[in-house]
Amino acid sequence: MSKSVHIKTSLSYLLQHTAFTTFRQTDQIMQERLGIGIAQFKLLAMLQDNPLVQQRYLANGLGQTEASISRQIKILSEKGLITVQVNPKLRRQHGISLSAKGHKLYHVAQDILDQYELVLIHDLSEKQLALLRDTLTTLHAKVCASGRAFACDTSDHKMN
Repeated sequence: MSKSVHIKTSLSYLLQHTAFTTFRQTDQIMQERLGIGIAQFKLLAMLQDNPLVQQRYLANGLGQTEASISRQIKILSEKGLITVQVNPKLRRQHGISLSAKGHKLYHVAQDILDQYELVLIHDLSEKQLALLRDTLTTLHAKVCASGRAFACDTSDHKMN
């Protein structure tokens, strides 16, 4: 077996390439239909579940730098999709939450992504789909185990 064939059939390659390509495709769909990218949607999704969080929490949860999150917050704020509230006790601390317009756009975006997902899984049997979900859930739990770099268990940094 040649080296290039082995690489393209390795589990690591398949996972990374599938995730990257899916990210690019969903980003394009979101840009075309809603004028936001998938990174901005992910930020809206975090805010949907965690109102009044701090920038550091968003950066940790999304695996991005605070500078990147700051740029996204500025764009989303200018579009009227989020609000930024200053903590009166600690003026450098800001809580970020979805605006009414942001909530509405989030739900529209989620519907678009759900439709995209249906196209992806259309040819999978119920058994294949269940096995895929179970396998990805197991891998996710391993990758995001407590204490691992970029794990999902980041502490909450809500504004008080």
